[in-house]
Amino acid sequence: MRRGLVVLIVLLGALAGLLRLRSPKQSATSPITALSNGQRRAEMARLMVRRGFDRSMTKARQKLAADGSRRRLQADLERREAEDVVAALGEMKGALMKLGQMASYLDEGMPPAMSRALASLRADAPPMPSDLALTEIERSLRRPLHEVFTEIDPEPIAAASIGQVHRAVTSEGKAVAVKVQYPGIARAIASDLDNSEALARLLGMVYPGLRPDELVAELRARISEELDYRHEAANQKLFADYYRGHPHIWVPDVDPDRSTDRVLTTEFVPGRPFESVYDESDEVKERVAEVVYRFVFRSLNRLYVFNGDPHPGNYLLADDGRVAFVDFGLVKHFEPTEVEQFARLIRAMIRRDPAAFRRTAEEVNVLGADAPFGDEEIFGWFAAYYEMILEDAPMTFTSGYSSALLRQTFDAKTHAILKHTNVPPTFALIQRINLGLFSILGKLGARANWRRISEELWEWTDAPPSTPTGHDEAVWLAGKSLSAP
Repeated sequence: MRRGLVVLIVLLGALAGLLRLRSPKQSATSPITALSNGQRRAEMARLMVRRGFDRSMTKARQKLAADGSRRRLQADLERREAEDVVAALGEMKGALMKLGQMASYLDEGMPPAMSRALASLRADAPPMPSDLALTEIERSLRRPLHEVFTEIDPEPIAAASIGQVHRAVTSEGKAVAVKVQYPGIARAIASDLDNSEALARLLGMVYPGLRPDELVAELRARISEELDYRHEAANQKLFADYYRGHPHIWVPDVDPDRSTDRVLTTEFVPGRPFESVYDESDEVKERVAEVVYRFVFRSLNRLYVFNGDPHPGNYLLADDGRVAFVDFGLVKHFEPTEVEQFARLIRAMIRRDPAAFRRTAEEVNVLGADAPFGDEEIFGWFAAYYEMILEDAPMTFTSGYSSALLRQTFDAKTHAILKHTNVPPTFALIQRINLGLFSILGKLGARANWRRISEELWEWTDAPPSTPTGHDEAVWLAGKSLSAP
C-alpha cells in the first residue's frame, strides 16, 4: 500500500482517539447518534484489521501469480481499500469525513482508486433519509413546508459532512437551494471540540515549535461558527453584497426568511460541478483559475475576509459562465493591521531582502527568534510559499508544486526549519491557501503572470488591469464606485 493511504488511515485513527469524535450513525429516528470513545476506536480498529488482512492475503496470492496477474490483484486491492475506507467515512460524517474530503485533493501520492473514491465524499456522501430531511427543514423553519415552498425535491442534490442540500421553489416562484444540518452533528462536534488538550498535542506533533493554545482557541471558534447557519448566512450576505454585479464571480443571495441556525436557503445556481473544468481547454481552465485566484485574494486584501474552505466542492461553474462560490461556513474576518502583517512579509519577499524577511517573520510570530539558521536559508525555505509572485513573469501552478508545499508544511524530518516555525491565530486559516487553493490551481495547470494580477489586488500597489478578466473587473469596480452612496 502506498504511503498516502497509510498516512490517511493512521491520521484518522489518531484523531478518532485523540479528539474522541462521535460517529453519525444512521437510525430510524436520527441519522446522527454519538458513539463512545471506545466504539469509535473499535470501528477504526476494525477497518484497519480488515485492510491489513486483505493486504496480507493479496500479497500471498501475488507471490504465486504472473506479472500481469500481480498488477490486477494490486488494482483490485486498491479498489477494495477505497470502497471500504470511503464507505466508513461517509457514514461517520462530521470531522472524519471532512478529513477524507481534504485528503482527496491534497495527497497526490494516493492510489488513483482512493483519490477517485474520496472525491465522491465532496458531493455524493450518503444522505439522511428524505422524510427525515424534510421533517428537519419544517421543524427548523417552524412552518409547514407547503406554506414556504411550492415544491421541494426530497432527494438531495449534495450531501457532505455537516449537512445536505435540496432544490426547492419558493412560494414566490424562485428556485432556491436549501441546506439542512444533520440532526445531532452540532452537539457531537461541539463535544469533541472541548478536548482542546488532545487537539493541541496532535498539532504539536505536526508543528514541533508550535505554541498551540491560542491556535486551538482560534480553530474551535471557527469550527463552532461553521455549525451555526445564521453565522454562515451573515458571511454569505457580506460576500454577496460586495461581489454583486461582478462579471465573473457569483455569490448566491441568502433568503433570510427561510433560514435559521440549522437551515440555510439561498439562490439556486444552475450549473455543473467545478471538477468538470478539468476536461475543458487550457484557455477555459486558465480563465477559471484566474477568477478563483482573484476571488480569494481580492476578498482578503480588500474586504479583509478569507473563505477558509477552498476546495472544488464549494465552487460551481454557472451556466452563464461565472464561477459560483457556495459555502461560507468557515470564514475568517481580519483587522486591517492583521492583513498588513501578510503584506509586510510579501514586501520583504518580493524585494528579496532576507534580513528584512527574517526580522518581519519573527515580529509577526511565524518564526522563532532563536532559529539556528542563516537569513538566506530562512528566506529560501519560506520563498517556496511565494514562488508564484516572486517574478514579474508568467508562472505555472503544477500538482508537483502543491505537493511539495504540503510536504514542506508537515514533514519536520525533511525540513528542519519547520521545527522553529509557528502558526499564530491570525495565520491559521491562511494556511488553507497553500494546502487547498494551490492544489486546485495545480490541477488546473494554471498559467498567468500572478505577480501582476496580485499587484492589482494588493492595496499598497493598486496596479491597473493586466488581463482581460482584470479589465472586466476594473469596469465593475468603477460601476461600484459610481453607485456607492
